[in-house]
Amino acid sequence: MKLEDMTMVSVDDHIIEPPGLFDHHIAAAYRDRAPRLAVDVADGTCTWVWEGGRSTTAFLNAVVTLPKEEWGFDPATHADIRPGCYDVDARVRDMDRNGILASLCFPSFPSFSARFFAEVEDKQLALAVVQAYNDWHLHEWAGAHPGRFIPLALPAIWDPHLAAGELRRVARQGCTAMTFCEDPRNLGMPSIHSGHWDPLFAACCDEDVALAIHIAADAAGLPGGDDSPMDARLTIPTWNAVPTLAEWLWSPVMRKFPALRVALSEGGTSWVPGFLDRMERHYDNQKWTGADLGGRTPTEVFRQHFLTCFISDPSGLLLRDRIGVDNIAFETDYPHSDCIFPGAAEDLWGHFETAGVSRVEREKIGFENACRFFRFDPFEHRTREDATVGALRARAGDLDTRTRSKAEYRAAFESAAAG
Repeated sequence: MKLEDMTMVSVDDHIIEPPGLFDHHIAAAYRDRAPRLAVDVADGTCTWVWEGGRSTTAFLNAVVTLPKEEWGFDPATHADIRPGCYDVDARVRDMDRNGILASLCFPSFPSFSARFFAEVEDKQLALAVVQAYNDWHLHEWAGAHPGRFIPLALPAIWDPHLAAGELRRVARQGCTAMTFCEDPRNLGMPSIHSGHWDPLFAACCDEDVALAIHIAADAAGLPGGDDSPMDARLTIPTWNAVPTLAEWLWSPVMRKFPALRVALSEGGTSWVPGFLDRMERHYDNQKWTGADLGGRTPTEVFRQHFLTCFISDPSGLLLRDRIGVDNIAFETDYPHSDCIFPGAAEDLWGHFETAGVSRVEREKIGFENACRFFRFDPFEHRTREDATVGALRARAGDLDTRTRSKAEYRAAFESAAAG
């Protein structure tokens, strides 16, 4: 097997939402009340505003091909970023150049769990906005290029019955994944252990839809204080997946809903072996807690219910047998600051070579695990030969991937707008 023969599916990328997102999908009664992208005439920065508040996207979340000295938390504007961040046709071209066959794309301004939509007082409006966003994602983003995106819906996070109803609605349209938060208590809502969310979990099992929990999906923001080193505040959130997995693994939810699947997005994999070692030791030693895993060990619960993913995590691949090769997937995190572009194939191939990963394992980690977990058929719209890194890159050999400044992107944007 050569690098060009690999097939890659990324289970964690992001959309910087375009203006006009709600134009064709919001119910007429709410059209004038939907979030809208407001542009500051002074500096051109963009903010999504509505009666539920304001939401901006930091440049750190849209820095692909920008020079690193320009990265930061300034508000992003579409004029200053790579078109693949917000334009689906340009995104597919970037995916071709990166060798990525398909992608699971999380939202930006609504937050990963759609909590921004829950902050409006009128919950009928909130539901209409969630449904409009999901219809846009399914039909205008994922639907624009069949076979290139794993459909991902947002929940009506404030109400488990509404969330279950929305999951069933989008499942009928072919959606196989829905976002959720790490811990609803951080949003002022009942815990997953309380039974409050059981209608949603039951709907997941009935419709065979996976939950995708992205790090920082709750409202906590960056950890630490104002005087904490920025490097500490930026590196800690990845480890949010540790307490998240602990809560879900020991929860009665996993016993009550044996078919429930949960993806831990952007949480890495290298910590999982030590985590499982500790869970196994605890389970064997602390019998007084009365933990009931339905006759399974912690490792068995993990392997039955969870998918982990990595961007660059060579330690996890070295310990892949302890994690479970069937529980590992790959991501590029486009267009965030951790993004691998345009060399995702080279990075993944290098990790595979260093860890001595077999061809069978490479295919599982590269795309098979993701496709199985999210019920996605990558070859429904193309042959196996047309899905490889080499075949995809041959379609985008002329694509400009050089580093360009915000000023250069803005000049190109304004030139295109002028016709």
